[in-house]
Amino acid sequence: MTETTKNSGEKLSVSPTKTLTLKRGGVEQGVVRQSFSHGRSKAVVVEKVKRRIAGPGETKAETIATPDRGASAKRSGAPAPAAKAPAIASAAPVAAVVAPPKPSGVVLRTLTDDERNARAHALADARLREAEERKIAEEEARLRHGREETERAERAAAETRKIVEEERRKHDEETKRKADEVAKKRFGADATTTKSGSARPALEADEDEAPRTRRGGAVARPAPAPKAPRGGGEKRRGRLTVVTALSADEERERSVAAFRRRVQRITGHRDAEPKEKIAREVTIPETITIQELANRMAERSVDVIRILMQQGHMAKITDTIDADTAQLIAEELGHTVRRVAESDVEEGMFDTPDDPANLQPRAPVVTIMGHVDHGKTSLLDAIRSTDVAAAEAGGITQHIGAYQVSSSSGGRITFIDTPGHAAFTAMRARGAKITDIVVLVVAADDGVMPQTVEAIQHAKAAKVPIIVAINKIDKPDAKPERVRTELLQHEIQVESLGGDVLEVEVSAKEKRNLDRLLDIIALQAEILELKANPNRPAEGTVIEARLDRGRGPVATVLVQRGTLKPGDIVVAGSEWGRVRALVSDTGHSVVAAGPSMPVEVLGFNGTPEASDRLAVVDTEARAREITDYRARQKREKLAARLTGMRGSLEQMMNQLKTTGRKEFPLVVKADVQGSIEAIVGALEKLSTDEVAARVIFSGVGGITESDVTLAEASGAAVIGFNVRAHKEAREAAERAGIEIRYYDIIYGLVDDVKKAMSGLLAPTLRETMLGNAAILEIFKVSKVGNVAGCRVTDGVVERGANVRLIRDNVVVHQGKLSQLKRFKDDAREVAAGQECGMAFENYQDMKVGDVIECYRVETVQRTL
Repeated sequence: MTETTKNSGEKLSVSPTKTLTLKRGGVEQGVVRQSFSHGRSKAVVVEKVKRRIAGPGETKAETIATPDRGASAKRSGAPAPAAKAPAIASAAPVAAVVAPPKPSGVVLRTLTDDERNARAHALADARLREAEERKIAEEEARLRHGREETERAERAAAETRKIVEEERRKHDEETKRKADEVAKKRFGADATTTKSGSARPALEADEDEAPRTRRGGAVARPAPAPKAPRGGGEKRRGRLTVVTALSADEERERSVAAFRRRVQRITGHRDAEPKEKIAREVTIPETITIQELANRMAERSVDVIRILMQQGHMAKITDTIDADTAQLIAEELGHTVRRVAESDVEEGMFDTPDDPANLQPRAPVVTIMGHVDHGKTSLLDAIRSTDVAAAEAGGITQHIGAYQVSSSSGGRITFIDTPGHAAFTAMRARGAKITDIVVLVVAADDGVMPQTVEAIQHAKAAKVPIIVAINKIDKPDAKPERVRTELLQHEIQVESLGGDVLEVEVSAKEKRNLDRLLDIIALQAEILELKANPNRPAEGTVIEARLDRGRGPVATVLVQRGTLKPGDIVVAGSEWGRVRALVSDTGHSVVAAGPSMPVEVLGFNGTPEASDRLAVVDTEARAREITDYRARQKREKLAARLTGMRGSLEQMMNQLKTTGRKEFPLVVKADVQGSIEAIVGALEKLSTDEVAARVIFSGVGGITESDVTLAEASGAAVIGFNVRAHKEAREAAERAGIEIRYYDIIYGLVDDVKKAMSGLLAPTLRETMLGNAAILEIFKVSKVGNVAGCRVTDGVVERGANVRLIRDNVVVHQGKLSQLKRFKDDAREVAAGQECGMAFENYQDMKVGDVIECYRVETVQRTL
């Protein structure tokens, strides 16, 4: 047999056993396996026809890749249609005859130099373009090579995935087979057959059916699965339910979600990559719950509890742990810790440094200090041309006041007047802390007194300069030199004695040398170079606070930095508010209060305490946060004091000493906060180991019905200082039988409380010796017992007196004398040298020679 090759590329082959066929050259066949969901796959035959390039003398014939319809038809059983042969030119080449060119008879002219240059430039440009195109082609080839490498890697990855999928499918089949075997052993072969036949019918049919033919002949269409014959099926086993009855004839398929769950259950989380541990900065307060700590660390609460259990601490998710324990847990889990405290809410409120370029001169703050009745308020009245001293009860100052006056040089000076009474130590200390200069007033006729020494100590503690004002030099018995000498004992050396402390002799009554005093104050202020920044939020100190019935809580504030304006949100201690009005010391409203200016501030929610620092905050939320924290701290301190928490051995010993101490409960109401402070301090000084004054409640304002109710419940006395009780409070006090006592002078209040506390003291027993008697004989009397016949040796023996029976200088009995007889008659007393008969109460063991000592017990009332 021979094989003839034609120019068309077709091969004619003859076989003795096969039919003569015509095969097309340049055709490649391949099989592509397509993968579908649920593990299904199909094989598809793909044919690719190469493009044939025509040879010399042939016309180009393009071949088109067509699907193998013959193969599909053969598989489907239909006759294959004849394949269309491509158009092919004649096999015999045709020789082209080229005729020689005929001369045209035109003479070509010679090129000029410009034309030659132009052509040379054009040729050079063409070469450059060719080089650029070559580079572009090389870059495209490199990119194409990269894409081919990427596609090759993707194909390799696809093959790897295909192998993994095949292994997984085999593993699933093996698992299914094992499950079927277990089911056969447990339920029998019939139930297993039913279950395995209905588990995944659609899935197995898809894998076994023939490939389907797609449009274009690329993919073959699978043959339909044979249907199960109706009737003659196996008997249904298992329970008959509504679901199984309704879905008996339906073909059930497993959903995609069920398949994914099954794969995840089999493989687990092997493919899940471990997440990278993220270290966070955890903010830990003083106390924190376990749940909040876990949330801040983005950890599970069970992990935190597990760590606590390892440390021997059993806790729940809602339990509170301290900051140290929370820090150990956070660091063990790999986080960083930033410790914060509740007091951080107050950060940035005070003492913020100012730019020196913004500082401006301010008025000096001068505090008048000295002993009581040395003329402090009178001196200030003379400077201000007012009469404040006459308005004070008893002629003594019991309130701290702030005023501003103008000096002869035109400057302003702020004066603070402090009480001189011993009970107002805290007021004097408060005045010394906020002042720039202290004017120590000493009476020329009285000299240095205890409160003068105390004022000197406050000024030295505050490290402020002192100016000595020797007052009352108009009196005949005034001795200024004596004052200067006494001040030397307390390290105060005035200028006249070679020291550096300024001094001036003044008379408030005659207004003598007041201008000189103001000049000295201005000179001292100039030396100090007092400056402040007025263009910033205000800061200051509460000098005094009271509750005005018409205006509400009123606080006297000395502005130290910045400018205070109506509308500002201020915080002072545990109270806050929005400034409603500012009132000067003269009683006029002002629109702003600069540094060193004393003003009354209206608008607080409650009455602040004296010496509280005042600051302006931005928002009400911050104000509430600060005041809530301070109120909570105040409550905790009060609770610790009331419950008697023992913090040290010394406190425990003090509590043991005061276990049986009697208490005198009091409810104190006063007009200003400073008076409350002074009264409570004075009452605390009255306390002893046996009796103490306990202030149950103290407040500013009039006595209300709730105060009376509190006093009734605790058995306390109600004291009003410069205030009166409301009508309802008076009626409630009359019904409850509670006395309300009013005072306007502090030492009268202290004296009355002292007397009342003295009544709680246990009286003292004092013995008074009456006489002695010696026993001479013992007589037995019926119905009486033993009676001692005695002779009184000294003193007097009285009937009913206390006696001691002494035997050999040892007291063997102590009791009372029941009977005293002179002969046979009862006697009231028996004098020395006389004989008598004595009988003791509840005692009969008397002997001759014993000595009877007779005495009287007297009760003496004690005082504080």
